[in-house]
Amino acid sequence: MKIVYVTVSLPYGPGEAFIIPEVQELRRRGHDVLIVPRSPSGSIVHNDARSMQDIALREPLLSGRIVSGAYSSFCGCSRNARQALRLLCRSRNLRVLLKNLAVYPKGLWLAKICAQWGAEHIHSHWASTTATMAFVASMVSGIPWSFTAHRWDITEQNLLKVKVSHASFARTISEQGAVKLSALANCSRERIRVIHVGIDLPDLPLQRPRDYSCMNTFKVVVPANLLEVKGHRFLFDAIEVLRSRGLNILVDIAGDGPLGDELTQYVEVLGIAESVRFTGMIPHDDLLCRMERGEWDLCVLPSIRTSDGAEEGIPVSLMEAMSCQIPVISTKSGCIPELLYDGAGVLVPPGDAQALAEAIAELICDPKLRTAVAEKGRRRVEKDFSVRAVVDDLLASISGSELTV
Repeated sequence: MKIVYVTVSLPYGPGEAFIIPEVQELRRRGHDVLIVPRSPSGSIVHNDARSMQDIALREPLLSGRIVSGAYSSFCGCSRNARQALRLLCRSRNLRVLLKNLAVYPKGLWLAKICAQWGAEHIHSHWASTTATMAFVASMVSGIPWSFTAHRWDITEQNLLKVKVSHASFARTISEQGAVKLSALANCSRERIRVIHVGIDLPDLPLQRPRDYSCMNTFKVVVPANLLEVKGHRFLFDAIEVLRSRGLNILVDIAGDGPLGDELTQYVEVLGIAESVRFTGMIPHDDLLCRMERGEWDLCVLPSIRTSDGAEEGIPVSLMEAMSCQIPVISTKSGCIPELLYDGAGVLVPPGDAQALAEAIAELICDPKLRTAVAEKGRRRVEKDFSVRAVVDDLLASISGSELTV
């Protein structure tokens, strides 16, 4: 099967690493994949994305080729192109409309690319403007399409009803996301399929967590960009509590982002700088290798619900740590409980530094508990989040798809 994947920027730039295993698994099974990033930016950061460079079509949002291809598509199928444009004009406000109109030419261009390449299906990650671009391409080319909705792109409400009604299927990565999408798109829950993001399970002899009493320092990784929703401040408050109890802990903050300077200053104010290392963004494959080697004893993601309502989906970073039998601690925020229920990880209330400190201290001091959490975490991802099972479900959905007019 020949499938076009529409991304924001992948394989370029630091984002969307969670899509890599899905594309790799499709290719391992002999399917042809063409990646078309909406706004390709920067170089290839993740080494495991380098193999995708030869299947990616790098073209900016607007260029001479985009305009030429868009004009050709519009003239060749003007009725459908005009219909797609009329549907975009249903955008709920001017800001959303302008975002959709900005990708309309590239959607027309993509229709021509898909037809020339012989695409059999178009799939977009994100329900926002990448889905708009895929929707336009499908309307004009007649090729079935679908999209994966994550979290913020659902609450943005960018023509969700139109997109769900015209897509052959809509996918969410969590049950909570499916409920929200069904409500906001005013559609039957049967139109939406929950297909998790999947990961490659490491094929390695897994070791039990080390006995902290034999170690000088308990090592923690926080694989999260420096954003409000990740809740770093509450972890830093928890570290201050742990240090006051004499527990020696070293935390690697593996990510970057707009709150970098603010969080660095906060660590200095708390006096815990020697316990926190800001590593910056670690390339995806490097991060996985270090997890597999057992470089860290614990993975923590102290996520919160932000003032504007943003929450986590199901974090791939936690899945990857669990697959390497690293015990994880996170919060009862967003869709995280869907991953960590029944002891597969430790859940604490979001924004509660004291509860977070207690959970970390308990795992530091109880090696049997660490082992139990690590083993349950591994079994959870084996059962529900293996990329092989995910791609099975995705291909079944695509194979049964047809264009909805």
